[in-house]
Amino acid sequence: MRAEQEHEYVEYVRARIPRLHHVAYLILGDGDRADDAVQNALTVLYRRWHRISDVSNLDAYVHTMVVRACLADRRRPWSRVLLRDAAPDGPVAGGEGRVDERLLIRQALDRLPERQRVVVVLRFLCDLPVAEVAQLIGRSEGTVKSRTAYALAALRRAIPSTTWSAS
Repeated sequence: MRAEQEHEYVEYVRARIPRLHHVAYLILGDGDRADDAVQNALTVLYRRWHRISDVSNLDAYVHTMVVRACLADRRRPWSRVLLRDAAPDGPVAGGEGRVDERLLIRQALDRLPERQRVVVVLRFLCDLPVAEVAQLIGRSEGTVKSRTAYALAALRRAIPSTTWSAS
């Protein structure tokens, strides 16, 4: 790769890595595995960077790469090995009173089937429209909507109504 292209790549990645890591963390529930998934996606991007000018929406392309890297990580047999009882959560913005709520939501998300969790994370935590989520995961908009409905119903059952009204 030429020096100019490498500089463009580094600048692009530097500006987007926090958001990409956040998405991977929300899907995987583990910061270290999120780092690995983002690194895997960015390694592939680096190898393809010389022909990246053909991509019309680079951010969506990279976002898709990270989501697919997360899904690939979850399919590996070793991903089921837990080294601790629960995934550690990072610092909570907004005070200590919300720590219990955040942990409760994280546990409820972890109990969702993978496909539903990915849709909820992309739709509500990444604030993506249905059409973009459908494109990212390679499914129809109807599939995204039904997975969202099932996931929200499961989350409502798992999280007490007092948590919803406290916000």
